[in-house]
Amino acid sequence: MSEVISLAEEKMKKSLASLKDGFATLRTGRASAGIFDKIRVDAYGEKSPLNQVANISVPEARLIVIQPWDKGLISEIEKAIRSSELSLNPSNDGKVIRISIPPLTEERRKELVKVAKNNAEQSRVAVRNIRRDGNEELKKLLKDGKLSEDEESKTADELQKLTDSYIGKLNQILEEKEKEIMEV
Repeated sequence: MSEVISLAEEKMKKSLASLKDGFATLRTGRASAGIFDKIRVDAYGEKSPLNQVANISVPEARLIVIQPWDKGLISEIEKAIRSSELSLNPSNDGKVIRISIPPLTEERRKELVKVAKNNAEQSRVAVRNIRRDGNEELKKLLKDGKLSEDEESKTADELQKLTDSYIGKLNQILEEKEKEIMEV
């Protein structure tokens, strides 16, 4: 029955990691290289992740500097950033691209908090679905006689504690992201 718990925990860890990855791409008022994780650049005939064709650095709280390894890609990188949903305005001097991160408006911050809450709720639903699947597996094992009622009950309780723990972690991550978004 520990297999049921360890499998559920593995899946819950993935839900948590997925939420963190999603939050990394949410733009806040502060510069972060993570907001470019989903940007793909037309490089050498194929779409490559931006961080594989350039160095991304954050020298100041509201400035991002992107230095392409191949200067010939600078216009493609600029085009990819402009066409993304980040609403950023890159400028280049022929060697590097500089992006000034403007402070977010109150309205935009509230929109981003809604997006963050929605992402967190999807993760909570995923964790609850993992619990449900684990409970169904326990019932199946009980029915097949591979598990006693006491073991099933005890394992279901463990599964519930694990679920509560991961829901708490998800809520904590959401709370931190909300604070980060709302800070001026």
